Amino acid sequence: MSTNVATAAAVTRSLAVERPASGGDRPAITKTAVAAAVAGNALEFYDFVVYAFFAVYIGKAFFPVGNEAADLLASVAVFGVGFFTRPLGGVLIGAFADKAGRKPAMLLTVALITIGTLGLAATPSYASIGMAAPIIVLACRLLQGLAIGGEVGPSTSLLVEGAPSHKRGLYASWQTASQGIAVLLGGLCGVLVSANLTETQLADWGWRVPFLVSLILIPIAVYMRRKLPETLEAETGKKGTEIVATVVFKYRRYLILGVLLLLAGAVSTQVGNYMTTYAIHTLKLPATLAQTGTLVGGLMTFIFALAAGSLSDRYGRKTVMIWPRITLTVLIIPLFALLDSSPNAATLVFVTGTITLLTAMSSAAGISIIPELMPIAIRSTGTSLVYAIGTTVFGGSAQFIITWLLGVVGPLAPAYYVVVAGVVTLWALWMLPETRDVDVTK
Repeated sequence: MSTNVATAAAVTRSLAVERPASGGDRPAITKTAVAAAVAGNALEFYDFVVYAFFAVYIGKAFFPVGNEAADLLASVAVFGVGFFTRPLGGVLIGAFADKAGRKPAMLLTVALITIGTLGLAATPSYASIGMAAPIIVLACRLLQGLAIGGEVGPSTSLLVEGAPSHKRGLYASWQTASQGIAVLLGGLCGVLVSANLTETQLADWGWRVPFLVSLILIPIAVYMRRKLPETLEAETGKKGTEIVATVVFKYRRYLILGVLLLLAGAVSTQVGNYMTTYAIHTLKLPATLAQTGTLVGGLMTFIFALAAGSLSDRYGRKTVMIWPRITLTVLIIPLFALLDSSPNAATLVFVTGTITLLTAMSSAAGISIIPELMPIAIRSTGTSLVYAIGTTVFGGSAQFIITWLLGVVGPLAPAYYVVVAGVVTLWALWMLPETRDVDVTK
């Protein structure tokens, strides 16, 4: 047994990326390692997009409250429930990554995501098994939330720690770019399913197909993650509770500002994801037409996230994050007014593309700020907690609040919500230091 352990340790050391004592350049992690690091985040957004695409049908299948609006509201409420286990995942899995390493934590999260997605795709409808159906779906969303809460910290830490110092922004921006790929694939799958099935088929079983497709991709993600290098050189010796306490008390300023930093991105991202439901439910556009806007949004996210990551390495994180956020805050109300007055395919594509383009630039430029502010011993936990709390409080409630506000305020409700979020995030960003040139090896 001891021989096996020693051999395993030697293999792990041989895979690890060597880190110099200073903050200079280092051997970059491979393209395959980058893809493996962002795979969990991509699977998360794929599931989010598919859920948002088919929220109307999921509501009818599992939450037949009595009318279409109530079914939809129940569906997006359960969608949001998954966010509430994220802080727990951030604490447990984030601390595990700071103790045992980034790689084992990332293997754990993708396994939990698999279970949650399989449960959602395979659960019979309310008509078949009654109250057991919504309970199972709720449990699956909670499990997915636990996994995703602990996913971003280890994966982003690995990207930041494994990147050359002058390309950290670009490497980290692949987290956001992978969301664009996931949205594009999820949107394409949604369009193909909607175009080839009848309304009855979509409601009965067609909405399950995209979830089953994601299950095919998960073994690939697991295989790639098994090949990952380890960027945490040695265990800190601290208990998980000590790591969390250090983040909460010693770095509470960055924790609070980081959460507020995520506010606008979480809200505007969910508004972008919600555009298909908005187009179907509020604008009364056909499902296939409504989903084309999201395809364009996914493409914009992929392209401009990488552009913003590269620019942030040259001009700094804050500069590249501030200007797209200001632009979106100013334009969002006119964009929604235009969409409300001209609810057609061209307007939907233009509005969705603009929202996702500006959101991607701001988010990608800022995704490395929090891990760059945290020391290596608590980086995964700190990043996980910031992301988990921010997306729970703001992202998890966004679709429910938007759905409710639409009935109270009218079709411009999502725009007003984005404006308020944008102002708060700009203030938080102003209060944070620039992190482009910090040493992440300490």
